[in-house]
Amino acid sequence: RKVLVSGLPASPGLAAGKAHVILDVKHIDEFQDGEILVTEMTAPDWVPAMKKAKAIVTNSGGMTCHAAIVSRELGIPCIVGTASRGAAATEALKTGQDITVDATNGVVYEGILEEATKQVPAATAAEGGAVVTAVESYPITGTKIYVNLGEPDLADKVSKLPADGVGLMREEFIWASYIGEHPLYLIKVGHPEKVVNGLAEGFRKVAQAFNPRPVVLRFSDFKTSEYRDLKGGEEFEPQEPSPLLGWRGASRYYDPKYIEGFKLEVQAVKKVREEYGLKNLWVMIPFTRTVDELRKVVEIMDEQGLRRGPDFKVWLMAEIPSNIILADKFAQYVDGFSVGSNDLTMLILGTDRDNGTVGHIFDERNLAVLRAVKQLIKVAHHYGKTVSVCGQAPSVYPEFTKFLVEQGIDSVSVNPDAVISTRKNVAAYEQRILLDGITKKGMVEDPDLRWDPFPE
Repeated sequence: RKVLVSGLPASPGLAAGKAHVILDVKHIDEFQDGEILVTEMTAPDWVPAMKKAKAIVTNSGGMTCHAAIVSRELGIPCIVGTASRGAAATEALKTGQDITVDATNGVVYEGILEEATKQVPAATAAEGGAVVTAVESYPITGTKIYVNLGEPDLADKVSKLPADGVGLMREEFIWASYIGEHPLYLIKVGHPEKVVNGLAEGFRKVAQAFNPRPVVLRFSDFKTSEYRDLKGGEEFEPQEPSPLLGWRGASRYYDPKYIEGFKLEVQAVKKVREEYGLKNLWVMIPFTRTVDELRKVVEIMDEQGLRRGPDFKVWLMAEIPSNIILADKFAQYVDGFSVGSNDLTMLILGTDRDNGTVGHIFDERNLAVLRAVKQLIKVAHHYGKTVSVCGQAPSVYPEFTKFLVEQGIDSVSVNPDAVISTRKNVAAYEQRILLDGITKKGMVEDPDLRWDPFPE
């Protein structure tokens, strides 16, 4: 067996087929169903091709990059960061070349391996009706198990998982696959309804599939570089040296240059809740740097008729250190927090999560991150607010989920492929906590987890 390239195993699985190297998103229309997508890195506007891919291999990126997250949701094998492991995939692989992608071990082999051709997709067995399986029951847990979801067309399938709702619904799939045009451009040409109707239809599909279980929608969190890729976007988006730390999230929503675009998102949420009667749709505000930013965004929502209440919850995505340090202040304006462990880890450790060179430093299990999450749970609960987590960490590291349960987290939201295992793990962790409470012989908590390390 000849190894062509290796990288990080971002989404496990085995697939074989013909490679298709695409270096520019302008050429994704040339991509065919069942090919293996090979590129530098994906972004939201690559989603139409990703949905047709049998597997994905990229030059750059880490375990929390766009390609990794989307591939896990779509259930397709994915290897990222090949350039940092010796050879860039776009240089080592050629379009039309037969390859086998072993994304469980992060290796791409030359040719079609026999074991890859014997793989039978789970969906085929289920739909064929020839395979009979026993109905499995799943434990009830005190900690709610939510699922992360972005692609509305997967909602019916994912809703059958033993999940208590959607803890993170991403808008970006809808923008890339259903709208494709910049909101301010559509306002300029007189068609703002395309945004409202397009978003509302995507929201409806997910909320209806999961009803009455809650669906927590994260308002748009495109970076300026991603907004520019939408039709008409170049006129409205600046060129930023570091989009990850630039004009994104809440800072856009109240900005006079973008506020009208944000209002369209709010109107779409209202349409689903009021016209379609799907009251299980909640919202989450991402990347909010200051308390004043949060106040401004909540006021805009209030003015548009979208107000917090018994059946409408507003969460804050806790992904910036200020969200933790000032949790008591942010808590005034929301019903709960959801830890975005990807960006929170990046900002606490000062590591670009998409940079393979420093990827070995990025680790959600770092003590600094654990202390921050523990502190947030403590403060939020003091003020009667719930805490969830929606980053990649619980999907990848069972020990991180164990830590969350021990700290009293209210819910965890994981990728579809991790829902069942997470539910079983959480049930075991909760039983261990109960047993330790009865016997008084449980493990003593690591004193290093204390936010204030000085003894009282």
